[in-house]
Amino acid sequence: MVVAAPGSGHGKTTVAAGLMAALRAAGHAVSGHKVGPDFIDPGYHALATGRPARNLDPFLQGEDTLIPLLRHGSAGADIAVIEGVMGLFDGALGTEGYASTAHVARLLDAPVLLVVDASAASRSVAATVLGFAQYDTRVRLAGVILNKLGSQRHEDEIAAALEATGVPLVGALRRNENVHAPSRHLGLVPAAERAADSRQVLPELASWVAGGVDLAEVVRIARTAPALSGPEWTPPSGHDGPRAVVAAAAGPAFTFRYTENIELLAAYGADVVEVDPLRDKELPEGCAGLYFGGGFPEVHAAELSANVPLRTAVAEAIDRGMPVSAECAGLLYLCRELDGQPMVGALDATATMTARGKLGYRSAVSLADNVLATAGQRVHGHEFHRTEVSPAAGPSAAWGWDRTVDGFAAASVHASYLHVHWAGYPALAERFATHVREFAAGG
Repeated sequence: MVVAAPGSGHGKTTVAAGLMAALRAAGHAVSGHKVGPDFIDPGYHALATGRPARNLDPFLQGEDTLIPLLRHGSAGADIAVIEGVMGLFDGALGTEGYASTAHVARLLDAPVLLVVDASAASRSVAATVLGFAQYDTRVRLAGVILNKLGSQRHEDEIAAALEATGVPLVGALRRNENVHAPSRHLGLVPAAERAADSRQVLPELASWVAGGVDLAEVVRIARTAPALSGPEWTPPSGHDGPRAVVAAAAGPAFTFRYTENIELLAAYGADVVEVDPLRDKELPEGCAGLYFGGGFPEVHAAELSANVPLRTAVAEAIDRGMPVSAECAGLLYLCRELDGQPMVGALDATATMTARGKLGYRSAVSLADNVLATAGQRVHGHEFHRTEVSPAAGPSAAWGWDRTVDGFAAASVHASYLHVHWAGYPALAERFATHVREFAAGG
């Protein structure tokens, strides 16, 4: 089932994670999924479900890959909870809702629960729900969960008004500041940066949702979804040659990466070992490749800079020709400095925070052969940051889109702001893993 909202700020992440935790506490095996190119919300899903974070995005992965990825991510679970993005019908700009929550719900034929912030309205909530129910009848609005209610009288007033809409009231949740997640410049603070607090609040979150939502009705609604047809997505099998170690950046500063990217690297012969650039002093034994995903290095710049042993080890490895794929935060970490703090220095560039962010889907083309892509390779990806790298242009750029060039690319280095979900482009993972294995073999 899909958990959606009229727009951002209605509390759908809190409610979705709470539903996952409450259903799990009730004995269900729950898989969590997020519509869109979001890394932060899936981190909370993973804590709530005890399973890896997963994303579903028609733009990044392709429509035909969506159901196979859902089958893969929900294997072994008896209920899949899919959190939407922005408002129910909000998708890529200029596309009439492509990659919106509604688009995904239609592709899956999944029932939708609408989370509505009722803190500043009463009977008007019913008008909002009726509009969402009738706007696109291909989307099956199966129930409403009211959030941030002030009193029983407030709830009763809205419940009475909702009766005329024909959309059942499934849950009513009071305001609860104890389950609020802090935010900053790119959204919620990732769960990995406040893991202890997040784990402590999970029981209360589950109890809050279980006390205000009819979980039995939620399960019944979810069971109205038809069986998923088509094959399950699986990483390719059959690699039986030598394997090599890839160090993947992890920890509080590097929390943005797609689960399937790691699974694909493993399928193509790379043994992925996590390294925390804030804490670890050396690369893992036998390391032959580096994968630095996204995150918030700007928040942890002083600590990253202070870890001179690892910065030195990474710089020396890259200088020896070790293959590296770096996305966004990884790009910043490889620069000479970030907001005046010395970084690895493998790229002749500096990075600084800016007042405005860049967020959106991108259709990009690889500008030259490199460790990740071949010249002319076209991909769909997204960028999500508030930093600027200078210089990041010229013949060494990695990707190009909309008269813009981005990142750095060379025979063994690929560093860019662009995040690409490799499940849609497995050739990228295969190419990178091949370079890693060749480096490990001395090639």
